[in-house]
Amino acid sequence: MRHDAALLTTAFAQTLRMAVPYACAALGGVWSERSGVVNIALEGILLAGALAGVAAHAATGSAWTGVAAGALVGAGIGAVHAGLVERGRVDAIVSGLALNLMAAGGTRFLLRGLYGSSSNSPAVAGFHAFGGAGAGALLARTLADPLAVAATALVCWTVWAMRRTRFGLRVRACGEDPASARMAGVDVARVRTAAVSLGGAIAGLGGVALAYDQHQFQSGMSAGRGYIALAAVILSGWRPARAVAACVAFAALDAAQMLAQDQARAGIYVVQSLPYVATLTALWAIGRGRGTRAAGRSGALLGRAPAGLGKPAD
Repeated sequence: MRHDAALLTTAFAQTLRMAVPYACAALGGVWSERSGVVNIALEGILLAGALAGVAAHAATGSAWTGVAAGALVGAGIGAVHAGLVERGRVDAIVSGLALNLMAAGGTRFLLRGLYGSSSNSPAVAGFHAFGGAGAGALLARTLADPLAVAATALVCWTVWAMRRTRFGLRVRACGEDPASARMAGVDVARVRTAAVSLGGAIAGLGGVALAYDQHQFQSGMSAGRGYIALAAVILSGWRPARAVAACVAFAALDAAQMLAQDQARAGIYVVQSLPYVATLTALWAIGRGRGTRAAGRSGALLGRAPAGLGKPAD
């Protein structure tokens, strides 16, 4: 019984720890897509934010400087994406893919330039946590981690701000009907740029959390998390709280596959595929659910996409 309790506590702590990068990327996706800008660049933002955080931390010795650097780089990539889409009239999918490819190649190039390695950076301390072995200590460290606390606060703030603030109202208006928002005096392109940049900053924090958790940057360490977070956004009907809940579910699968690897090495590749299989299954269910709604059946569990998603500002 004691072993089972420790295993459950470990699984819970690992789930919370792994959910932070997913949740931050999902919040970034919600802010972007609720404003009307499709954003598949979340993968690249996670990767670039992770390297920026580690590089700034290694250069200054300050974990908080790394956090600021990751957020700034994420906001910058978000602003570039919004500028390309809203000002340059570049297709959002093309822009997102290009930014992801640039992040994948650029981080390897910078790794070699900065540290003489194309695979990983030197180790960084991250946030110093109290020690102790065992499942209880792991859970306590996870709950006390500043980035986990920040992610929780950002979830609550996003839910509130999206519904209760003027900026949140304008973001939703630009995502639902950009023409009407423009007629009401809202600068749609400006609001969308601000929303995508804000989302990029939050996703950049997710990259820093990922790198600090592993105490270094590793090439390609985002490993599809940005795409899974985007799937969570779609699965949730573009609602922040539900998106984060879906991210926790995906993180639980990640934690399960890690524990399963420790318990049995035999089906390691099958176990590692669990989060991705779950993502594809969820997206298939969404498509099927929307089909039943089109046929007149109830689709209350599935929210609709913002009506202006992908539509130009003018």
